[in-house]
Amino acid sequence: MTGTLLTVRDLSLEVSHNGRKVVDGISFDIAPGEVVGIVGESGSGKTLATRSLISLLPAAVKVSGGTVTYKGQGDVLSMSPEALRRLRGPEIGVVFQEPMTSLNPSMTIGRQLEEGLALHTELSAELRRGRILSMLERVGIGDPEGALKAYPHEFSGGMRQRIMLASVMLLKPALLIADEPTTALDAVIQRDVMELMLDLTQAEGTAVLLISHDLPMVARYTDRIIVMEKGTIVEQGTTKQILETPQVGYTKKLLSSLPVRGERREIDPSLTPIILARDIVVDYRSKKGLLKKTAVKRALHGVSIEIRPGEVVALVGGSGSGKTTLGRVIAGLVQASEGQVLFEGRERNADFGHFRLNCQMVFQDPYSSLDPRMPIGELVEEALRLVPGLDRKTKQERALQVLQEVGLGLDFADRYPHELSGGQRQRVAIARALARRPKFLIADEPVSALDVTVRAQVLDLFADLQKRYGFACLFVSHDLGVVEQVADRVVVMQDGRIIEQGSRDAIFDNPQQPYTRKLLSAIPALDLNEQGGVKLKWRLEA
Repeated sequence: MTGTLLTVRDLSLEVSHNGRKVVDGISFDIAPGEVVGIVGESGSGKTLATRSLISLLPAAVKVSGGTVTYKGQGDVLSMSPEALRRLRGPEIGVVFQEPMTSLNPSMTIGRQLEEGLALHTELSAELRRGRILSMLERVGIGDPEGALKAYPHEFSGGMRQRIMLASVMLLKPALLIADEPTTALDAVIQRDVMELMLDLTQAEGTAVLLISHDLPMVARYTDRIIVMEKGTIVEQGTTKQILETPQVGYTKKLLSSLPVRGERREIDPSLTPIILARDIVVDYRSKKGLLKKTAVKRALHGVSIEIRPGEVVALVGGSGSGKTTLGRVIAGLVQASEGQVLFEGRERNADFGHFRLNCQMVFQDPYSSLDPRMPIGELVEEALRLVPGLDRKTKQERALQVLQEVGLGLDFADRYPHELSGGQRQRVAIARALARRPKFLIADEPVSALDVTVRAQVLDLFADLQKRYGFACLFVSHDLGVVEQVADRVVVMQDGRIIEQGSRDAIFDNPQQPYTRKLLSAIPALDLNEQGGVKLKWRLEA
């Protein structure tokens, strides 16, 4: 890595209508072939700062100062539209957070991949096709010929992200900007996509600017780290230096927020399970074409699981493993094709009203599960609507009490969901679920959309409330770091089957199945040091 590929000096951005600074005088360099990570909480300005490097800022934000120099060829911020078109793609490529919104749903994959080559190269159609097929093979698409004719919705999230990487790397850019490229992916696919991205960029000598709030991932794959807080760079240095000897309090706060193993609890195995699901089978049927037979896809293959009173059981596995489907079957939101669910030793449907009062669910995205037209106080109070023996005043008092229990003051009762941050909305969702004082809670990926510090706060809150009220919980997650912090027992699913289960310590310290070992190898074990830093040790690796 000799010389400088990109130089940023005193870059400042502000909101156009009120002049509020969102990025304030940041400076950094990127060398050819270097991998640099930018980390920080949501709202730290990392995404806006990197989008400004190729003049892709939203209309409401403008550059108020500074320069961005690429290969010493003048200021990118003052380039003409024609010069920017020559820069974007062939010189600087971008992989965005959500590939489904980056890919055109009305165009085939082949047309979208060819678009950049046709615009920026003079290759013939035959040579373009050959290069595209070769790249699709390199990124692990099983049927490249078939993929050319397919549409984005026909692929999983991981496959779409591979296609996005292919489209960017076809033009062999000198710099790749990856903005949260693996946020919505499970741990194994996340690792596969990251290693694929690094393999492709190293083969072409491409530098990478990786934006993420996932500190372990950034630590694993970068040479240097830049830490941003409230629009400013508070610290930057080599990855080893930032992790092991952080100099500022904010960096130490980020590192201390990484999940660590919670204390071990003993659950009495003689207790009657509060939930017992037996031999659950779920089949999905779909018709392919007007005259074709109905196709059946089996999502769950005779799955059985039990949860005892006060126990937190984590259900883990990759995307498509069936864990969310099993959670929804237990909640009564999906009808099982076969099998039965018992609640407190009785058939759940024998008294479904009693079950529904005592079973609540916290969904992955609180914004879509909260009515945007209702204030927070009414949303929490609504959960008490069918609870017998409570008058209106008691319901209002209970709603305000539970809001305070989840760390939201009384003034939040009159606010609406859009006025809250992601972490605050998730607290409301938890308050709504716990207002009835349920005996059983299903938490479906409750912290996957939150940044590291907010996630830590919500997990601490969850653990505190679980100890206080003693509810049992089915905790559905693909993040094994989070599972290690909260779970008493772990159930591992793959392809609609349970392949391994046991105590949290047994699964994490001595996994028996290759798939479980693969899941665990994608997350680090943390060693905290006296300097407020951490040492990341990758599990099950020599």
